[in-house]
Amino acid sequence: MRILGIDPGSIRLGYGVVEVQGTGGTRVSYVECGVITAPAHQPRAVRLAEIGRGLRDVIAEVRPHAVAMEEAFFGVNVQSTIALGEARGVALFVAAEEGLDVTGYPPATVKKSVVGHGRATKEQIGFLVRALLSMRRAPSPDAADALAIAICHARCGAPVAR
Repeated sequence: MRILGIDPGSIRLGYGVVEVQGTGGTRVSYVECGVITAPAHQPRAVRLAEIGRGLRDVIAEVRPHAVAMEEAFFGVNVQSTIALGEARGVALFVAAEEGLDVTGYPPATVKKSVVGHGRATKEQIGFLVRALLSMRRAPSPDAADALAIAICHARCGAPVAR
């Protein structure tokens, strides 16, 4: 089964794709990762449209069976929380358009699944994602987070076949 992990953002959306074999994610292998970016100086609606188009292209290319995404968290900055919610909405819409189910995971659950505790740093996530997927170098932080979300989905009982 192929899982697309998404780390949503209205300027940078990280994505990571893994293949899973065996129940409980016993064998997870790296397929692809990257970041879809939108110009920060553009209005939010334009950025979200750019992110949506990019995500649509990624889904068409990698053909995932499932999508996992970080759930929204409530930060101190209300505008950042709203922007994150809008980016999640775009990703949910694009995935639904393609008939894909989306499973959400709280950030602490993702960190615990990959690193072993829920307060892991970006550096720890990047290091362990690189090691778990036998990558030559750690991906960018947004892509590493997306791969961690995909790994979390694989380990949290994602079905092997659709």
